[in-house]
Amino acid sequence: MPVISGLIVSIDAFFIGLSIGLNKRCKFLYLVVINAFLFGLCILGFSIAEQLYEHIEVNVDTIVGFSFIVLGLWCILHYFTSEYIKRRKGAIVLENTSRKTIILVGLVMSIEAMMITMGITFIFIPRSTFIIPITVALAHFGYSALSFCLARTKYVKRIPVVLSHVISGLALITYGLMAIFI
Repeated sequence: MPVISGLIVSIDAFFIGLSIGLNKRCKFLYLVVINAFLFGLCILGFSIAEQLYEHIEVNVDTIVGFSFIVLGLWCILHYFTSEYIKRRKGAIVLENTSRKTIILVGLVMSIEAMMITMGITFIFIPRSTFIIPITVALAHFGYSALSFCLARTKYVKRIPVVLSHVISGLALITYGLMAIFI
């Protein structure tokens, strides 16, 4: 179950890899560096979660579940509100993002993966093992690498951007519901 959880909540990495892959200036090496940093933060998150668990007096499953539901809703709503603001201001969206934006996306993805690792560790303690951060990190890399390569094909460019944000948010919401009810 921890492996399945790591795979489910890492699905948003697919869409991050897709958006990076659609940017012509981005190289696969950027994705490798982001995921190497992400792996380190997953291990850190696992270690922190094991230490914090003993000090938490409330039901951890409920906290983790609601956290992921809120994160999923935020992903979906953030996209729609930012698109609404862009359209209202008449902003022109550039095809190529800056390296600063790519670094920011990588940092956010890495911190989110660390939080995912902590959440899964909290839920499965005392059966938590080192396979949790490894699964989360490898799933993030696998999904983002696959989508990066797919983005370089002519078929994927037709996928609406809204779909990626909604699916990513729904994956996080699904995991949050699983954490609460299963």
